[in-house]
Amino acid sequence: MSLQTQKSVYLIRLNNLFSSLSVSLQSILRKVGDCVIRHCSYSDLRSVVEINSVTLPEHYTDYFFESILKELPESFIVAETNQKIVGYIMCKIEFGFSNFRKLGFVKKGHVVSVAVLQEYRGKGIGRSLLVEAINGLAGRKSDEIYLEVRVSNDLAVKMYQSIDFIIKSKLRSYYRDGEDAYLMAFEFG
Repeated sequence: MSLQTQKSVYLIRLNNLFSSLSVSLQSILRKVGDCVIRHCSYSDLRSVVEINSVTLPEHYTDYFFESILKELPESFIVAETNQKIVGYIMCKIEFGFSNFRKLGFVKKGHVVSVAVLQEYRGKGIGRSLLVEAINGLAGRKSDEIYLEVRVSNDLAVKMYQSIDFIIKSKLRSYYRDGEDAYLMAFEFG
């Protein structure tokens, strides 16, 4: 191979490397330690479904995860460390009565599901997932966001409150096992 050909091959490889690095950097929303917070892709869904099945008693069909990703990719966020998905959050947009105003129909973001593998909890990953999901919902001009959380999940309730979510009501026997949930909401100011 001539020197000119070697040089051309080298430049093509270098260009490809920088292109893939650029795409990779664009998809990173933030870092938490060695964990990357980024938008979910279809190739991540198998890992997301697995995390859901091992961390939460509420499970959804594969189609449900796919439809949420298709509907609102800005707020379907994953946490990845060492090329392993360790957490996720997925949201959707609904229209309904406000959790803050007496009258009025509003555009509401709904945090459908959020989970982090047990061994990665307590490192700020859940909070970072939530903040990035909120950013995605803000970009879609949501007026407010709401979620349901088990009343026994004190750590999650405190984390939501630290980001200005307010307990709006208690939903009796909300979960299949009969446990109550808090309906918590956040209003964009």
